[in-house]
Amino acid sequence: MQSVQSGASATKARKRSAGNDQQNTARAHSEFLRVLDPSAYAALPDDWLIGITDVVDSTSAIKSGRYQDVNYAGASVIAAVGNAWGSFDFPFVFRGDGAAFALPPDGIMTATSALRQVVAFASANLNLALRAGLVRVGEIRANGRDVRIAHYAASENATYAMFAGGGLKWAERQIKNGRYLVKPGSYTTRPDLTGLTCDWEPFPSQRGEILSLLVEPVEDGSPEAFASLAKCVLSVLDAGTRQAEPLSRDTAISRDGARSVDLETWLAVASSSDFRKYDDGLRLTLDCTSKQIEAVEAILVAARAKGEVNFGLHRQSHALMTCFVPSGKPDSHLHFLDGMGGGYAKAAEMMGASDFPMVSSR
Repeated sequence: MQSVQSGASATKARKRSAGNDQQNTARAHSEFLRVLDPSAYAALPDDWLIGITDVVDSTSAIKSGRYQDVNYAGASVIAAVGNAWGSFDFPFVFRGDGAAFALPPDGIMTATSALRQVVAFASANLNLALRAGLVRVGEIRANGRDVRIAHYAASENATYAMFAGGGLKWAERQIKNGRYLVKPGSYTTRPDLTGLTCDWEPFPSQRGEILSLLVEPVEDGSPEAFASLAKCVLSVLDAGTRQAEPLSRDTAISRDGARSVDLETWLAVASSSDFRKYDDGLRLTLDCTSKQIEAVEAILVAARAKGEVNFGLHRQSHALMTCFVPSGKPDSHLHFLDGMGGGYAKAAEMMGASDFPMVSSR
């Protein structure tokens, strides 16, 4: 999918609420291991809104080879909300077949409209059913979960929000069960997806296999114990030093064969990807050796047997990248990664099984 432009050609500047300013000025950590520390997170206010989307039955679409359409639909709400809001200084996370975001209370109309628009767009243009919901942080807390955020600076040009507290996972579960759904509007315009592109061919593994890995703490588990386990997993995968980054440092092929970039520009792109993040747990897209994957699996199987974590993983041969460049900010580019053979959706499908085979998609 190439970028889709609709609605106003330029985003409108907005006056942000005091709460939004507070979130925007939060310190961004340059070391990923720092965002594994529970003390790095600050609570969102009760009146903030959490939006969640996911592609219904994404597994079937992926089996049909529609990886890029699923990822495009997943990232669409981030572009639509930001372009409508007039800023991308709000917390969000890409999840492969969906996304989550947070806005202050005065963003309720923006969030509702954007969610309706992307649902209609996914249906009409991608033939995908996109589920969308909206819930207040206070409602999440009233049900025993929390929404806390930290910021990770992947590079000078890309900062990503990290989420902790179990609130997003709870909200996603409720929305999948039919609660907090955003109802379709009687008249829905096309979302403004300016800046959202899928320009690059899939990236083959250079080390063995592309691993999609989800690791979540159990409810009422120790955040400190989970942070220790997560650091152990990352040490096996070399992800703390970017060695497992799935984008080649010297090669990129555009889908139309016409686009080329110099090495300096491409290195800036590669360094700005979201191949590792914390989203109520570890969410990783990594280029690993088979031995590394087997070692990590052994660690996680043992931890799950002790009732400490839940996890899902999936192997495949290539990674996919969906890109977003905010209008008027060519240096502020974001690059969302997933595995081409099912990625996060397949890992999530496997999560919760007491025993599952290691599946490869080649």
